[in-house]
Parts: sequence; C-alpha cells; structure tokens
Amino acid sequence: MKVAIITGADGGMGYEEAKAVALQGYYTIMACYCPKLAQKRYEQLKEETGCKDIELIGINLADLASVRRFADEIKSRFKYIDLLMNNAGTMETGYHITVDGLERTVSVNYVGPYLLTRLLLPLMGEGSRIVNMASCVYCLGKLNFPQFFEKGRKGCFMRIPIYSNTKLAITLFTLELAERLKDKGITVNAADPGVVSTGIIRMQMFFDPITDLIFRPCIRTPRQGADTAIRLLLDEDKAGQTGTFNRSNRIIKLGDKYVHHKQMKELWDKTEEIVKEFLY
Repeated sequence: MKVAIITGADGGMGYEEAKAVALQGYYTIMACYCPKLAQKRYEQLKEETGCKDIELIGINLADLASVRRFADEIKSRFKYIDLLMNNAGTMETGYHITVDGLERTVSVNYVGPYLLTRLLLPLMGEGSRIVNMASCVYCLGKLNFPQFFEKGRKGCFMRIPIYSNTKLAITLFTLELAERLKDKGITVNAADPGVVSTGIIRMQMFFDPITDLIFRPCIRTPRQGADTAIRLLLDEDKAGQTGTFNRSNRIIKLGDKYVHHKQMKELWDKTEEIVKEFLY
C-alpha cells in the first residue's frame, strides 16, 4: 500500500494535492486542523475520486504536542510513507502566541512542518518524496534570533514580513534536509505556487470585497497553484530530483546567498532545540 500525507488537505491547494494522489492509488491521509470542519471536504473528495482509501486525521501545527500525537498515530499504523506534502499554511492578521511560546505563523508554516517531517522520517526510505510549500517572498525574509521564533520578526508585528520570514525558513530547511538525506534516496523539494486565490491572501480590511472583484479573476486557481507540488510528488521525471526550488513546473536557481545561507545551520540547530522534547 502506497501512503501519502497532505497537511491542510481541506484547503484549496491541499484539496487538489490530496485529490491527485488519491487518483494515483495512494492511501491518502488528509491531515487537517479541524476534522469536524473538514468533514465535508473529506466526503467531497471520496465522492469526486471514487476512492475509499482516504482518511481524515486531525493535526494542529500550532501545537507541537498535537504534531507528536499525529506522528505517533501514523507510526503505530503504517510501516512506510511514500509522500509527505507540507502544504498547510497561515498568514495571521494579529500577533498570536502558541502554547509552545511561538508566534503562530512561524509555528504553522515552519516549526510544525519541521517537527512533523523529522518525526516521520523513520518511516521513509528510498523513493519517498517530501515537498514543502514555499513562496517567492522567501527573498524578502530575514532571520533574527530569537525574535523569529517568539515574534516572527524583529520589531512590531507585520503579517507579510513575518510570512516572508517563515517562507525563507522553510526554503532553507528544504535545502538542508535534502543535503542530509541525499544518500538515503529520500527527495526533498520546495514548491512555489505563485499568487493563488485562497483565503490566505485576504487582508481582513474594508476593501477586501473590491479587491476580490478586481484581483482574484487574474490570479491562479487552487488547482493551478498546486500543479507544481503535484508534479514533484508524482511525476516519474522528478524521481531523484532533490534540494530544488520550483515554480511553474521549472527549477528556479536560487542565489548563492540562499544555497549557502550563513544562518542555515544556525536555523536548524535552534529549531532542533525548540522541538527536542517532542523528538524522543
């Protein structure tokens, strides 16, 4: 049995990714923040695909204990994982601290996926694929420690800079993990969906309805946004490709300052320190 895990599978792009892997015969696990609210999407996915091997399991990436519980359940039931899609993401409109003392966007977009991936690695081997949802705004990101983990950024709360910082972090994690796993045959790649029509781009401002009317018809649909990630997960010609940043189904060459980022190892070490109690 081939097994695929998609986080945020009830959202726009996550749903499309889950649908694609289910149609390819994978036992598909929809890992969602609120299973009760995701139930309709779960039923919809089964109806649209005609697949019975689809399961909905709760995970809260803003609670590291929840991530550990999810991983423990997966480990107790499955011997091998073929695909892991770290799709779930958020761009908080206000400053929120998680139970672990992390800024919420940082936890959902980076620390939670980091921990989940680390916990599930023992179930992966030759041919397994990991895809992390990145964004072109990584190039705007800056990592100031310890403020990155506690506040998202140095200075006052600003949602877009914090989001950018998390996308830089997940990109660096992709590169570092790919290097560490290159001899195990596990591939790790990042997918940039472009600007996609999902709820995450709302500003929660009075002009949102006008922006939606003018802007949304010009941007990518969730299926279009998910396409690069889907191909990284499933296409035969992507087998063996690792440590790459991808947009519109093409490898985007990152600048040397990212490939050899001066804070890459520091980010890894500091993240390990934060999650260590949940790893063992």
